[in-house]
Amino acid sequence: MAESLLLPLVRGVVGKATDALVQTMPRMCGLDDDRETLKRHLLAVECMLADAEERSQTNAYLKSWMEKLKAVAYEADDVLDDFQYEALRREAQIGKSTSRKILGYVTRHSPLLFRFSMSRKLEGVLDKIKELVVEMNMFRLEDSVNREERQRPRKQTHSGLDESAEIFRRGVDKEGVVKLLLDQPDQRKVQVLPIFGMGGLGKTTLAKMVYNDQGVQQHFQLKMWHCVSDNFGVIAIVKSIIELVTNERCGLPDSVELLRQKLVEVISQKRFVLVLDDVWNEEKSLWEDELKPLLCSIGGPESVIVVTCRSKQVASIMSTLKPHELAFLSEEDSWKLFSNKAFSNGVEELTELVTIERHIVNECSGLPLALKTMGGLLSSKQQVHEWKTIAKTNIGDNEVMPILKLSYKHLSSEMIMRST
Repeated sequence: MAESLLLPLVRGVVGKATDALVQTMPRMCGLDDDRETLKRHLLAVECMLADAEERSQTNAYLKSWMEKLKAVAYEADDVLDDFQYEALRREAQIGKSTSRKILGYVTRHSPLLFRFSMSRKLEGVLDKIKELVVEMNMFRLEDSVNREERQRPRKQTHSGLDESAEIFRRGVDKEGVVKLLLDQPDQRKVQVLPIFGMGGLGKTTLAKMVYNDQGVQQHFQLKMWHCVSDNFGVIAIVKSIIELVTNERCGLPDSVELLRQKLVEVISQKRFVLVLDDVWNEEKSLWEDELKPLLCSIGGPESVIVVTCRSKQVASIMSTLKPHELAFLSEEDSWKLFSNKAFSNGVEELTELVTIERHIVNECSGLPLALKTMGGLLSSKQQVHEWKTIAKTNIGDNEVMPILKLSYKHLSSEMIMRST
């Protein structure tokens, strides 16, 4: 693929343009601004190459543009090589006789001749790069950061509980939240209850436990679950709620007023519980001015919105009830959660394994996701030395990602192939 060859080439030229040795010569020749401009243009092009490669498969003009870019990139690389060679040559000349240096001004190594020659070469490359950038902007290419964001699968959660929730050690938290939801006598306004805490503490699992509680299911006439993630758009959220209530696709145009009218119609005066899972929005106006007037002006008395979020600021912005903050698990609960996972596949609870287990549980610092992940990983390990190997790995600092990466590292090649 053209991009797979072109991207390393462009990156290599950018790297060379920032090399300290290469920079010395343009600076001495008064051409450093041109070198910097070349670097900036190439960085701009580099950001767009992934999208250009994909679209060049069906766009002949874009494919031709990439071929021209490749030729100019090689030309720029040659110019920077000349600067690098001259810098090395002059370093080698240091210490030689003054007469040799003076003679150099009228030979082929004359600094004046070199500056004149390189000025023309660099200017020629810059003109071509600028022309390519102008063409590139006409293609309306998408930069790599936005492209990766767009292509990354959006996280989706659901209200279904699995068997692991039973051993999640959040019974006390569940009872407290359920009591709040059911204890809203004569409350005519929709209340908002945030559940917040750092990633991996089990906010979504707790919300599921509450949502599926028998008392909650019987108390509320409508039960709805929507995963927000990074899409806090009014239209997306309202459409989803309408679809959850009607159990059919919402074909209305993207008109907030039309959607508001439909929302009022389908919710009517029914008492509802709505879970907005994984909210990240910290812009107060998006909630206060846009979503809150829509969601908190519908439904019957004692209706409640449950919000899960990591940010205390999100909880503060949206709450009408005191936010429920999730704490780390106690040592005893951590031990029970980990043991239930680690010894679930017939691994014998040997004394030596229990000692290692204690160490790993301490390293997980009461973080449920970490405990479940590590317990699940060790449940497939039957030998003491396997547990010791994993226990030696740094899994501290209360960070989930290192633990998940550790799990991936210990997957079998077969499992890795299935996940790719």
